Amino acid sequence: MNSFKVTGGNRIDGSIKLQGAKNSALPILAATLLIKNKSVIHNCPDLSDVDAALKILVKLGCVCVRDENTVIVDSTDAFNYEVGKELAGEMRSSIVFLGAIIARMGKAVISSPGGCELGPRPIDMHLSALKQLGVIIKEEDGVTSCNCPNGLVGGEIYLRFPSVGATENIIIAACLARGKTVIHGAASEPEISDLADFLNRAGARIKGAGSNTVIIEGVPCLKSVEHTVMSDRIVAATFLSAAAVTGGSIEITDCPAYNMQSILDFFEKIGCYMKIKNNRVYMKCPSEFKASGVTVTDVYPAFPTDAGPLIVATFSRLPGENSLLETIFENRFRYVPELNKLGADICQNGKTVTSKGKKKLFGADVNCTDLRGGAALVIAALNAEGESVVNDIYHIERGYQSFALNLKKLGVDIEEL
Repeated sequence: MNSFKVTGGNRIDGSIKLQGAKNSALPILAATLLIKNKSVIHNCPDLSDVDAALKILVKLGCVCVRDENTVIVDSTDAFNYEVGKELAGEMRSSIVFLGAIIARMGKAVISSPGGCELGPRPIDMHLSALKQLGVIIKEEDGVTSCNCPNGLVGGEIYLRFPSVGATENIIIAACLARGKTVIHGAASEPEISDLADFLNRAGARIKGAGSNTVIIEGVPCLKSVEHTVMSDRIVAATFLSAAAVTGGSIEITDCPAYNMQSILDFFEKIGCYMKIKNNRVYMKCPSEFKASGVTVTDVYPAFPTDAGPLIVATFSRLPGENSLLETIFENRFRYVPELNKLGADICQNGKTVTSKGKKKLFGADVNCTDLRGGAALVIAALNAEGESVVNDIYHIERGYQSFALNLKKLGVDIEEL
């Protein structure tokens, strides 16, 4: 496996253009299966998770072509309805293909999804909702088989938790269902709104995306579409954290500041100067930071769980004790022992981690445990004396395009081994 070698001590200073959002691109790519024609997706990030999604589409019979950050998917002759263990195991978001395959083929067979092991992420809400749309489901030996002999029929669906994946699956499946589907308790993340924008451009009739109630009026078919994926707010948080831990400054362009207020509030709270204009965010760090106190992750618009590890990596720079309470994933803190190898002083108590700041970090060999935890290790290494080696960076490559190259542009001493 490849690794990053990071030499700490350099202050970040520069400008970076943000990539397309992974969590938006993946459901949009799944939704292209509904369109018996070409879909042109701009600002589609070059990530291993996106590659896995394209492999699934090809397996289903689509033709996929990438030209830099533009992907063209032609699903005219799609014919397959099975996603095997090898492909499904490459990414957790493979489950979002379930609704698309059923809507297009009338049946689906998909193995249990893979991706980061952050704790139980049951798909029972996905399956329960699809059953309410007329799908007959059988689960056996890690394989979910679905059949819809009479076609999808709209209905009232109540989610007990605002699951992003379940909301996306229902929206995609309901686009071609007969009648109206109403999702109560839907997730409201901006990536869901981006998915709805894509589908509406193709002729779907979706209202309320971005709120807790989404209404989908089924249509017979969708048309060819061209769409630009929104920028990635979690990648923006990553670069802001990297600038903070080095005491530097950064400008991020193509930045969806209007969708990341809780993240920007955190950096303002610790004393950073923020200037936001149009789609640009400029941040300059103070000579002395303030304590952040307790930060709590929750569903949008609260502080996002994916950004939690990134700010934990900055805690060593802050005075006093600073804590993160994680309310979404129970195994989110597997990266913490690796941060402590770098000299951080972080302890875990149930769903909370607390860091004693102003600790001297030093270079060490550390191992990525998941996508955002891996990025957190790189961020911490920027503030460590000497060289650090971050191993198993395939986790990072699932969500960051040209990560080392972009950090180099900002003045970081990093190379891929």
